[in-house]
Amino acid sequence: MSRQPGQAAPSQPAPGQPAAAPNAGRAPGALSQPGTAPSQPAPAQPQQPSGLSRQPGQTAPGQAAPTQPAPGQGALGAGQPATGQPAPVPNAGRAPGVPPQPGVAPGQAQPQPGMPGQPAPDRQGRRGGIGLGGAAAIGLGAAAIGGIMATQGANRLDDVRSRREERREGDVTIIREPGRTIIRGDDDRVIIRRDETQRFRDLGLDTRSERRGEETVTVYDRPDGTQIVTVTDAEGRLIRRSRRERDGGEFVIIDNIRRDGQQARFAEEVVVLPPPQLRIPRERYIVDAERADERLIYETITAPPVAPVPRRYTLDEVRYSPDLRAHMRSVDIDTINFDSGSWTVTPDQAGRLRVIAQAVRQAVERAPNEVFMVEGHTDAVGSDVDNISLSDRRAQSVAEILTRDFGIPAENLTTQGYGEQYLKVQTQGDSRENRRVTLRRITPLLTGQNQQ
Repeated sequence: MSRQPGQAAPSQPAPGQPAAAPNAGRAPGALSQPGTAPSQPAPAQPQQPSGLSRQPGQTAPGQAAPTQPAPGQGALGAGQPATGQPAPVPNAGRAPGVPPQPGVAPGQAQPQPGMPGQPAPDRQGRRGGIGLGGAAAIGLGAAAIGGIMATQGANRLDDVRSRREERREGDVTIIREPGRTIIRGDDDRVIIRRDETQRFRDLGLDTRSERRGEETVTVYDRPDGTQIVTVTDAEGRLIRRSRRERDGGEFVIIDNIRRDGQQARFAEEVVVLPPPQLRIPRERYIVDAERADERLIYETITAPPVAPVPRRYTLDEVRYSPDLRAHMRSVDIDTINFDSGSWTVTPDQAGRLRVIAQAVRQAVERAPNEVFMVEGHTDAVGSDVDNISLSDRRAQSVAEILTRDFGIPAENLTTQGYGEQYLKVQTQGDSRENRRVTLRRITPLLTGQNQQ
């Protein structure tokens, strides 16, 4: 569906609610804010090599061949919807969770992320997350995580363990494993980072990457002629993700740079805020998907913050700040249960994501720059390193199913694992309820906008 520059994509309002006009009153020529629909074209971009304007699957003369999916991954580039259009479902007619036909990359489902609010105490009774003491060096440690991390598939936790490499850097321990880097401070707090462009490649989407100085630019050509542009730094951390329209306008979806234009060290990314005062029942603040209908789920994932958001925050600030995430309502996807030590969603369970996917699709059709975080969690059995790796893989599995089986655009999702830091049931034993994923809208946190 075509639209004129400055015209927002067709909206699908929430039941009984009118759709807001994004970016109303924005100055002409200004880059649109994250989470809002486009209006004016972005400032002129640096000259693009001819390879960045080619058609999917073609290599421009004199350019290196585009990045190919890893062995065993297919090309799924034609499965993405035009902005504002209902998303076609890849592998239509296939039951959710059933392995796709040749040429479509297989996906794995994930558990639900952590509950908002204050983190549960860990085994020593300390607050979850890497503590501020000793975390100042995380920024230095993170500088060594390596942008191009090994991503060859590990399918079991034993495979992951056997391929880990560990070293000390200052007062942190850097643990590399296939596709991920885990950073542990001397206070035993752990965080996990990944190359977010890998999810696009794992899905078999038509991407190509180019190194520009210290940055890597990865472009995904959508079938409607738009492009999703992801910029990462030399360490593989996300700098910016934007959508480039056919008319040349470029509109920010995720901005991971602080207002001063610098990337922060980890200690500076932890935002401490007073807990928000709830004016809604707890069961509407954290919604259990199993007991909710699509209307309640849609209301939850499109609701404004439960308390004012002081400013806009970077994606990393949102990732590492439980006080900040607590400003948004969430849905615990308790319709999916993970076996202990597994990040696989079985075919019979994958279909249970349908109601969640329908709500997300409606939200994205209404506001194409919405961003949703899929958060992964584990129970308290096992090591913290195993658990944070496992939870991150669970989150990615669910995100991949939402895109591959239900047509949710990959660029509207981000993932993060939290391991055992935010237990839903306070037990140190085996708990299926704690092995979960959570879905949370984070657009208002990225934009600093307090309205829906």
